[in-house]
Order: sequence, then C-alpha cells, then structure tokens
Amino acid sequence: MLYFSRWKVTAILLTIVVGLLVLVPNFLTADQLQKNWPNWLPGRQIVLGLDLQGGVYLLYEVDTADYQAKRLKGLENDVRIAMRQDPRIGYTGLTVSNGAVQLRVRDADKFAEAKKRLDGLVNPLSNALLGGTAVSEFQVEDAGEGLYRMSFTEEGLSQRLGKVVDQSIEVIRRRVDELGTTEPSIQRQSISRILVEAPGEKDPARLKDIIGRTAQLTFHLVDVNANLEDAVKGVLPPGTMLLNSRDTPPRPYVVEEAPLLTGEDLTDAQEAFQSQTNEPVVSFRLSTGGSRKFAQVTTENVNRPFAIVLDDEVISAPVIREPITQGSGQISGNFTVESANDLAVLLRAGALPARLGVVEERTVGPGLGADSIAAGQRAAVIGVVGVVVFMLASYGLFGLFANVALMVNIVLIFAVLTLLQATLTLPGIAGIVLTMGMAVDSNVLIYERIREEQRLGRSAITAIDTGFQRAFGTIVDANITTLIAAGVLFQLGSGPVRGFAVTLTVGILTTMFTAITFTRLVIAVWVRRTRPTAVPL
Repeated sequence: MLYFSRWKVTAILLTIVVGLLVLVPNFLTADQLQKNWPNWLPGRQIVLGLDLQGGVYLLYEVDTADYQAKRLKGLENDVRIAMRQDPRIGYTGLTVSNGAVQLRVRDADKFAEAKKRLDGLVNPLSNALLGGTAVSEFQVEDAGEGLYRMSFTEEGLSQRLGKVVDQSIEVIRRRVDELGTTEPSIQRQSISRILVEAPGEKDPARLKDIIGRTAQLTFHLVDVNANLEDAVKGVLPPGTMLLNSRDTPPRPYVVEEAPLLTGEDLTDAQEAFQSQTNEPVVSFRLSTGGSRKFAQVTTENVNRPFAIVLDDEVISAPVIREPITQGSGQISGNFTVESANDLAVLLRAGALPARLGVVEERTVGPGLGADSIAAGQRAAVIGVVGVVVFMLASYGLFGLFANVALMVNIVLIFAVLTLLQATLTLPGIAGIVLTMGMAVDSNVLIYERIREEQRLGRSAITAIDTGFQRAFGTIVDANITTLIAAGVLFQLGSGPVRGFAVTLTVGILTTMFTAITFTRLVIAVWVRRTRPTAVPL
C-alpha cells in the first residue's frame, strides 16, 4: 500500500492545489476579487450565515382564515354558475355563512338535480388507490326542504393548507431571489408557519414588505353608470364591488366583480420609464391567451376606463382610447424607482395564495456576527493548537505528518464549502472544530496499529504497510456511522442543525482523503527517501 503510481500522486497534489485556489478568494475583499483576481480562476467566497454576518430573521404564519374565506367565495361563484346551467334551477339565499356555502332550491322537483350538480363541485383531491381513502375538498350536506350546505372536509382542508404553505414558500423564494439576497434560508417551520432567514440583508423593512404582500393583480372594467354616493353607503349594482385607490385621499371606484385578467395572464414585468414624462412605470407583457382576451375587451370597450387592482387597491384607472392588441402595456401610479422595481418583482414572482402574518421578527446586526466569528476563530485556534501539540508529543515525526494532513484537511473543508456555496453558521464552525479531532483520530488508529505490528517483530516498512491495511476497515466503518448520523441530522433538522450536518459531512469526506490517501503518500515518500530500519513512534 506504500506504492503510488505517478497518476495517483498527480491527482492527490492537483486536488490540494485546486483546494488552495478555491480557498484564496475568501481572503480577498470584493474589490480585490473584481480587480486583481483572474476571471478564469474560481472566484466564489464562502457564504456566511445569519449568525455570522447579520441579517433578517422572519417567521410568518399563513392566514388560514383568509384563505378559507377566499376559497368559499370562489365556491359560491361556482355554485351560482352550476345552478344557472341549462336547465336553470331556481334558488334563493346563496351566501357564505358559518364556514359553508348554502342555498335553498325553490322547486322540489329539482332537488335531485341540484344535489347532483353540487356533488360535481366537491373537488376530489386524491383517489382511493392501494387501499387508501378518497379525499374531496368539500362535502355536500342536505339539510332538508331544499336547503343545501357545502363545507370543507377535514382531510380536504388539511391537504389544501399544506399545498398553500408549499406554494407560499416557492413564491417567497422567487421574490427573495429577485432581490439578490445571498443564500436565503426559506423553510416550513410547522404546519402553517414559514421561516425566512436572509443573511446580509441591509433593508429589513423592504424585505418584509416584498415578502408579505399578497400581490394579487387583477384588471376590472369600471362601472361608469354607478352612483358613487350610493356605493359608498353600500348600495351597489349587482355584480360589482367598491374599491378605493392608493391616492391620498383615496378615490372610490365601482368596478365589475369578475376580473378581465389576473396576474396569471402575465409573462413578464419590468421597471421602465414613461417616454413623455420620464416617470417610473411598470411595463408588462401578457401571455398569448391573455393578449387575446385583452384585445377583445379593449376592442369592445373603447372610451371606457378599466381599473388595475393590486390587493384590492386601485393602482390606476386609465381610459381605453383604442384597442390594445400587442399584448403589452404599462402600469402607472406615482411610483418611485424603487417601488416600481418592487412591484415588478412581485408580479414576476407571482401572487401568494393566502395572506401572511409576521409572528416573529429579528434583525441580527453585523456586530453580533463579528463577535460570533471571533469566538469561532478562537475555538478553532485553540482546537488546532491542542491537537497539534498532542500529536507531536505522542508520535514525534509521524505526528508532524498528521499535523500537515490536518492543515490540508482544513483547506479542503473550506474549499468544498466555498464550491458548494453552503452557508457557514456558528454550529457549522463547531462541526469543523469537531472534524479536526476526528481527522487526527484516524491517524491515531493507523499509528497505534503500526506500533502493534512493530512490537510483533515486523520490519519498519512491513509494519507501516500492514498498519495502513488493517486500520483501513476500522476508519471506514467509524466514518460511515458518523456520516449516517450527519445525514439524519440534515434530513430531520433545520437551520443551524443543517449547517452543522453539512460541515460535519464535508469534514468526514475530506478526513477520509487526508488520513487514508495524503498521509500515506507523505509516509511513502519518507520511507522511499530514508529507508528506515525502525519506525519513530
């Protein structure tokens, strides 16, 4: 095992050189990296976590009541459409009440047909496959005398809320990524909570505003014939609703309840400037289907205003001067450059399926991060010095070889973390310090086995070769069991626990390389040059 072919030596040395090149950018400032570091060399820097560089910690909770109310409102509209199908079924009292949609069918001869149509709206979410139970989102209750109620099933609501949280996480991730925040951590915290950590974020108020806004964009025709005074008092024409503008003071608009277009019809949104006034606006582009619908609506409603609505507020209400057939347009509304860019970010990322509420908010300053880094550095230095002194005192020259391997191991750990862009946290530093002890532990196993072989009367070269061979299996078994534990921590843990698991895993892999391969190469070179008659252990 002390023989190394030329290509193996080259591969080992090349791995170490690449590790050094990947590590160097971490010691340079951003300006130095941009000006002095060659573009063809690796230029990434290790990502520091929230506890090391400061940033924003936000814990959100999905407003499940808001989601249920919106979903039931949509169901109410579906029921209305179902009852109006041919042949039409007469009904009264269609409303949302006590967590259910209810209506009363007037004609007793239509009870069975009404029940059949309502059953078609229960929305199956899963089928009864492989012995499972079929799950529908809604259930229909026949209260007698033509009164029907549709409400959520317990299993259906649970599945829906799970999907709402998953969808919210994806939307939040897209929004934060659009802002350029480095390595945000976005994950489910419980059944209905979402944890957002944004290391290095300098503007927590803006981040919170971008994440928390529902960003439901809709286009509605304005009812120009409605009486605004009556509308403000609550008297509205059928099929319309009252919305206020974002102006100060707000201006009321009566708009048609059914939207012409929604944010789902958008394919892109960008900050732009109006050619005549140079004011910031948001330009948007519609999908093929959205362009077709928009062209039809604007053709049929020339000289009529339509409202652009964001989260139940009218941003602007331009008048349709001519048919808009090119599938693009602009949203104006007294924007600043930043607010126009933020709105474009929201529209590109998509709308949240439900409102989010902030449960907990923390801003970690860079000063605290600097203290954490200093504490981690002190712990690492103390750990390294202790290990180096112990190995030198216990194994002399071979202890020096182990210490050189330890330095190489540390270089490779940080190089791999830099390449993976894994977030380094304070628990991650603890994992690295732990890995230092584990790294020399492999050397201890090898050296003690060599000592044992030498006591049995073997020659120096045979003792070294046999020591490496027999310690190999023990080292692999020990590291694999630790690797399994790290995998469980990563899978089941979150946040700092995952950071610890990542650094521990990387440390185990680099330890296997340095203990089994690099240390053996160093000792093989020493044996070839000195031809020892005894092992200095």
